[in-house]
Amino acid sequence: MKTLTPQDAAAWMAQLSDPNAWQSWLKQPQMGQLNGNGLLPGSLSSDLAVLIEPEALTRLQSDYVREFSTLWQSLVTSSTPDIKDKRFSGEAWKSNALYAFNAAAYLLNARFMMAMADAVKASPKVKQKIRFAIQQTIDAMSPSNFLVTNPEAQKKLVETKGESLAKGIALMLADMQKGRISQTDETAFKVGENVATTEGAVVFENELFQLIQYKPLTKTVFERPLLLVPPCINKFYIMDLQPANSLVRYAVEQGHTVFLVSWVNPDASLKQASWDDYIETGAIKAIEVVRDITGQDQINTLGFCVGGTIVATALSVLLARGDKPASSLTLLTTLLDFSDTGVLEVYIDEAQVARREAEIGGGGMMPGRDFTAAFSSLRPNDLVWNYVEQSYLKGVEPPAFDLLYWNADATNLPGPMFCYYLRNMYLENNLREPGKLQVAGQSVDLGRLDLPAFVYGSKEDHIVPWQAAYESLNLINTKKRANSRFVLGASGHIAGVINPAAKNKRSHWVNKATPAGAAEWFETATEKPGSWWTEWAAFLAEQGGKEISAPKRYGNAKYKPVEAAPGRYVKQKAVA
Repeated sequence: MKTLTPQDAAAWMAQLSDPNAWQSWLKQPQMGQLNGNGLLPGSLSSDLAVLIEPEALTRLQSDYVREFSTLWQSLVTSSTPDIKDKRFSGEAWKSNALYAFNAAAYLLNARFMMAMADAVKASPKVKQKIRFAIQQTIDAMSPSNFLVTNPEAQKKLVETKGESLAKGIALMLADMQKGRISQTDETAFKVGENVATTEGAVVFENELFQLIQYKPLTKTVFERPLLLVPPCINKFYIMDLQPANSLVRYAVEQGHTVFLVSWVNPDASLKQASWDDYIETGAIKAIEVVRDITGQDQINTLGFCVGGTIVATALSVLLARGDKPASSLTLLTTLLDFSDTGVLEVYIDEAQVARREAEIGGGGMMPGRDFTAAFSSLRPNDLVWNYVEQSYLKGVEPPAFDLLYWNADATNLPGPMFCYYLRNMYLENNLREPGKLQVAGQSVDLGRLDLPAFVYGSKEDHIVPWQAAYESLNLINTKKRANSRFVLGASGHIAGVINPAAKNKRSHWVNKATPAGAAEWFETATEKPGSWWTEWAAFLAEQGGKEISAPKRYGNAKYKPVEAAPGRYVKQKAVA
């Protein structure tokens, strides 16, 4: 029996990502129909079957035949099978035995396809790639995605005398013009008018970022300012959506003088920009300007996602130069140790990274649309096929949702910077190794960082697994572990972070202890109701220094206001 190699997995990924392949499979016998090789359609079934122990394959086939026979009996007797999947929860699916059978058969086939993937003899990483690829196929082939097998869409077609389909076709054509699926009513939002509205001014700009200073909302403020560094893969206003769910406004309300980096949306003029540039000309320059404007030797720093990776690297570089500018560091859903990169790992291997390096590593652009497509593929039923069904088959325009509007507002990245990040962080995990990386002329050693640190992870995060976020505690403050604390929030990568304290939703976990392992931390953690924001506010207040009168103007004599927040950079659309 052959063992699957990474090259085999890459070939399968290419095959499974080809819509033409899906169409050819759909023309074959019903998925799950047994032939001499197994359950998967076409040549894929024979390829997969030979990678499974014969005993395991026989058991799977036997279980499948038994369950399919039971399902067939329900169709013969006109009894409706119990279907719990939300895609088939509508009455139209249950009221017709044939449609109910079709949905149940699809779910049965899906379960056994995944069971076969689990039974494959391969390494964990290769098996993860197979599972991901097969899940993409399963989700794409759902009967809810096609008019001919979706009774709800057919019912609406009749009720509207064809208007729903006409509207759906119009929505599909509009999305084809955009080159992506619309997930929200994008006409409902405008940056600077009803998202990114916290009052402030741009006080500095260079080719990579604008620095925003926000207007105080309290009479006094903590003397040490707060610098926020959002991810450069997305636009900053995820942290300033609307007043009720703005992390920026919350920090200002807590009495902090808040500055924020608004990264440029790169075009061809920045095709040579490197990781060093984002550290030196980006984060380090922002730290310098904030210190100059406020007159403070030390400031509080926060990084979100890759923004946290950038800030931690910048502080390490500055420390190597003999400078210690931060009084505290907050890391939100950030990877410093890339040993576990979650489901994103399916896109990271030597072959894929080398291909990107050949294409854009020497100069070029990583298009924002590629990021959007990749992240949507991580939750295809929610972020792709749900909109295919609702918009294209039923003609229902997606509702207005600020978070999804932000998600669709794509940003590019310079090729050299992106390729460095892929290879040195995701592929080779070099950042965790003391002295392995030379950045901005300095040797990077995160272990030398010695400052109060607030590390946050989201429990359902599929981009930065919370256990991986916890590993930051093993890389910084290595000589003073008590300087670090970890807080775990409910929900995912974005919704877990943007969880306003005033709404008192969800919960979070706290633990004063910081054992080496995340599992051990969770075993003794205490769950508390509401947002983690209050925990962070208390931490930040301890690091803010004394209270002083709130500044009455933006910037200073050297750094004068350029324009009102949110500035020009955040309004720039991605141009490939």
